[in-house]
Amino acid sequence: MTTTAETPAVDAPTLDPQQAWNDSHVGEVLDQLDRELIGLAPVKERIRNIAALLLVDGMRRRTGLTTAGPSLHMCFTGNPGTGKTTVAMRMAEILHRLGYLRKGHLVAVTRDDLVGQYIGHTAPRTREVLKRAMGGVLFIDEAYYLHRPENERDYGQEAIEILLQDMENRRNDLVVILAGYADRMDQFFRSNPGLSSRVAHHIEFPDYSAAQLNAIARLLLERMQYRLSGDAGVALAEYIELRRRQPHFANARSIRNALDRARLRQASRLCSRHQPLTREDLMTLEAGDFRASRVFAAGTSRSVA
Repeated sequence: MTTTAETPAVDAPTLDPQQAWNDSHVGEVLDQLDRELIGLAPVKERIRNIAALLLVDGMRRRTGLTTAGPSLHMCFTGNPGTGKTTVAMRMAEILHRLGYLRKGHLVAVTRDDLVGQYIGHTAPRTREVLKRAMGGVLFIDEAYYLHRPENERDYGQEAIEILLQDMENRRNDLVVILAGYADRMDQFFRSNPGLSSRVAHHIEFPDYSAAQLNAIARLLLERMQYRLSGDAGVALAEYIELRRRQPHFANARSIRNALDRARLRQASRLCSRHQPLTREDLMTLEAGDFRASRVFAAGTSRSVA
């Protein structure tokens, strides 16, 4: 009787996901994002989930499992000042640290950087931008302005067609993030189904609450080594509530602009005193530095300062 020797079983390799996460240093980028941007919990959670998926895909490859090449092109929708550009920068870093991008830099552009004014001008402009973005992320803000069907002589469609080619053919070396208002982006994708089919991740950026905007303002002031007097804190809270109802409100961007104007008023106030200033004087914003804004004028409907 002949016996057949059994092939000893080979233990499948095991991988420690926490160690892989630590080795990638992606957590450091996410921690930085938390420090930079207050709130945005759904956005941060989605970014963390994408990072986790890519990390697991990497571990699958190392164990010999089949892994489909992920589509990483994205769409960020939301109002101005909600952190879309900052998140795009950190996304580029994450993809670089996980090995999906060679460089991990961000190239931020608008229609004017891609579309030319005459025949033969658009293609070289668009290709030059794509060349600069290779190995990183191309962030196109207000991307819907590329498509202007009402103008038969517009060259935006040429830029879109070149983008489509590279989003497909160079997807292993380029990630494109399209950004803008949600309703306009929906219309843009309906008009350009080829783009829609190439964008796998749609991330919505919510507006900030009044409390979050107040926290953002105080964080910005802390970084600039300013402080609020007690009355100034009240004035800032009132300013935020009123400003949110005004036209052209841009979330954190509007708050940053308001702080810049308050600093201008503080500087003018201090220089008009003609007396020695203490460190505390130089650091402190008073209520009047905010209440001088036209936002406190009753019934105004203009864009305010």
